[in-house]
Amino acid sequence: MQKTAFIWDLDGTLLDSYEAILSGIEETFAQFSIPYDKEQVREFILNYSVQDLLVQVAEEKKLDVEVLNQMRAQSLTEKNAQVVLMPGAREVLSWADQVGIQQFVYTHKGDNAFTILRDLALESYFTEILTSQSGFARKPNPEAATYLLDKYQLDPEKTYYIGDRTLDVEFAQNSGIQSINFLESSYEGNHRIQELADISHFFKAER
Repeated sequence: MQKTAFIWDLDGTLLDSYEAILSGIEETFAQFSIPYDKEQVREFILNYSVQDLLVQVAEEKKLDVEVLNQMRAQSLTEKNAQVVLMPGAREVLSWADQVGIQQFVYTHKGDNAFTILRDLALESYFTEILTSQSGFARKPNPEAATYLLDKYQLDPEKTYYIGDRTLDVEFAQNSGIQSINFLESSYEGNHRIQELADISHFFKAER
């Protein structure tokens, strides 16, 4: 019988990084004299993604989206020290490790994710870490999940994508796997949590 597996999102799920992300976007916008409204930007990236935001702004301002991406990535790298763990993150990773749950990461962050996870001493918890630079189609395309399911022979019914946005639930649904999310969803495979500590409680209750 295949064991349970977790595929983790990072920003807003394991990492409390939105303030650093917003600050990086603000600096990037300032370089090009683009008006910045923090709450509007926050709402947009929660509903869509930072990449979608930069594509939209690049089209509106007739800028090269790759230049925007590079500048934002550099700004964000300089803010690594501002990124902290979400409450209960280390505890739930440690619990999952102890009970034999295989853990992975699939994030839209770039390879800076490796540096952050190393700095926070989390890297060893994960069998494989996939970033935006791993070459897979972005969420909600299931390509990255399909790769992990095939490579590690994971059972879709016992594999959970853990995230904080509607995009993450859609990714799980498209991938034919379970979802653990901070949001309510009509997807019957979604299990809503209020905090990361709820995850271990959920699995203990299932036994």
